[in-house]
Amino acid sequence: MTTVAWTRRKMAFGRFWRTFRTQPAGLAGLAILVVAVVMALIAPLFIDDSVTSVVSGTGQRWGAPGTDSALGRDESGRSILELIWWGSRTSLLIGFLAAVLAMVIGTVVGIAAGHFRGWIGAGLMRVTDWFLVLPSLVTALVLAAILGGSMATIIVAIGVTAWPSTARLIRAQTLAVEARPYIERSKALGAGHWHVMTRHVLPNVAPLLLASTTLEVASAIVTESTLAFLGVSSNKTSWGTMLRGSYDWNAASNGAWWYIVIPGLCIVAVVMAFTLVGRALEAVLNPRLR
Repeated sequence: MTTVAWTRRKMAFGRFWRTFRTQPAGLAGLAILVVAVVMALIAPLFIDDSVTSVVSGTGQRWGAPGTDSALGRDESGRSILELIWWGSRTSLLIGFLAAVLAMVIGTVVGIAAGHFRGWIGAGLMRVTDWFLVLPSLVTALVLAAILGGSMATIIVAIGVTAWPSTARLIRAQTLAVEARPYIERSKALGAGHWHVMTRHVLPNVAPLLLASTTLEVASAIVTESTLAFLGVSSNKTSWGTMLRGSYDWNAASNGAWWYIVIPGLCIVAVVMAFTLVGRALEAVLNPRLR
């Protein structure tokens, strides 16, 4: 049975990849993401955290892009290229983990609200609606300020405020799945709540969850950059803290456009890549959009 299951999974993945390859925008986004993730992973092999120290800047203050530094230097003479490279680790890690946290909370609440009818489902949806009407950026800003500045608190602040939309989406899909006849047969054969939710509902909502996660990562990266620009950072160098540094040191007034434009372009490129991949996955996995 294990061999048969793995054979079916390989065939399903093959069909998925053949369909995904027909999405040029998705392939372009995937290529950008692969490059960004690989560069972030191999960064410790070439540089370390010392590149973020102000005493490590040995170049010219506000040095323009050129032979001294490919992407220019900041107010302390540090290389923008090295800061961008090292900061990608923080931005991508926070984006991934915050999106995963939001997806876990949203999936648990959404499946439970769709499976359990009556006061349990209604109560979960009222809590979801309450979180949904809260301004997510302001809530994340307050939570991060209360919990303190660290990577863990930033991840929690973003994840706790980003799950309601996922919960509503998963609940709607759960209601559609549980309306199918085989769910009634499973219950008639003695299947309990846990069996139905994990063996029948979760596999059916997983494709939709995958597409939603890629879009949530893009949103989490933007939120982290916004929080860092507003002064609530993880005390580690990221693309958002670089934008904040360019503002604090008046990079625009000093003509150091590279200190503003390059981190901004990195954020735009990665967010656009996640969005393109997410839309492509949605088009592939949703039969109505094929």
